[in-house]
Amino acid sequence: MMKPTRRAVLGSALALPFASPALAFPDRPVRLVLGFPAGTGPDVVARILADALREAWPVAGAVVDNRPGAAGHIAAQEVARAAPDGTTLLFGEVGQLAMAPSTYARLSYDPARDFAPVAEVAAIEFAFVVPASVPANDLAGFLDWARAQPQVFMATFGAGTPGHFGASILAAGARINMEAVHFRSTGEAMTAVLNGNVQGMFGSTVLVAQHVANGRVKALATTGATRSPLLPAVPTMAELNLPRLGFEAWFGLVAPAATPEAALAALEAATLRALAVPATQARLRDAGFRATAKGRAAFAAHIRDETARWAAVVRETGFRALE
Repeated sequence: MMKPTRRAVLGSALALPFASPALAFPDRPVRLVLGFPAGTGPDVVARILADALREAWPVAGAVVDNRPGAAGHIAAQEVARAAPDGTTLLFGEVGQLAMAPSTYARLSYDPARDFAPVAEVAAIEFAFVVPASVPANDLAGFLDWARAQPQVFMATFGAGTPGHFGASILAAGARINMEAVHFRSTGEAMTAVLNGNVQGMFGSTVLVAQHVANGRVKALATTGATRSPLLPAVPTMAELNLPRLGFEAWFGLVAPAATPEAALAALEAATLRALAVPATQARLRDAGFRATAKGRAAFAAHIRDETARWAAVVRETGFRALE
């Protein structure tokens, strides 16, 4: 077997910005591509992480690059096709990485084929909320009321999203005649609930908490494994004997699939170090998120499990794949 030439070895090292003795430091900014607009929940988490990574990489740093559109698929496609040098990452979420393969008939990327997991960063649970005008103060009362209506409308922040499937599972289990009303954003869906134009919605706890506090909506249950610190008086779905409605939104970093092992290891280590800093955890907690800090192996397993879980939900609900 021929040994590689010195020129070939040097060229390979120069092509990889993490190929320095200190693998934790890239030599140019790491771009966190985000498929959602500034000010959204994913953007908040991405910017907290970017700030923490700037401490880990003081020379190069990390920047958030918002590329919204098509439910995050534009951003995912860009990263799937990016140079696998460790400096372009997708700050992805459950919809892009685990739900899209089942909810889209034609997807411009394949999460399992096109990405290498780096680390899971954070998660947040949902709350089922209803307008203040709905004559029910707990989930059982709402379901009794809803069954007596000819039709109930549920807001979602898009077809094929966790909130959409949560509403479908709840309605099917309770034998409610429900119609989902899909909005383009969480803000629009929340406005519909506030105005009483719909009768319920699954929204992230950080989105709904303020409106619960001022009495404009009622939170009847949350979907996390434990009660939300933002809504500590609200029971979980598991407490209400509805474990199938336990789900979260989660966020993490993935790289183009061909990214070298050295770069992936360096990115994983830096991300986990950043998430271990108490100040970073406090910022996430104050924003309503929980630091999960899963490494590559654990994150990969979680993506596989969630992909299978949501595929089963899609089949069960009879959801027709989007174009």
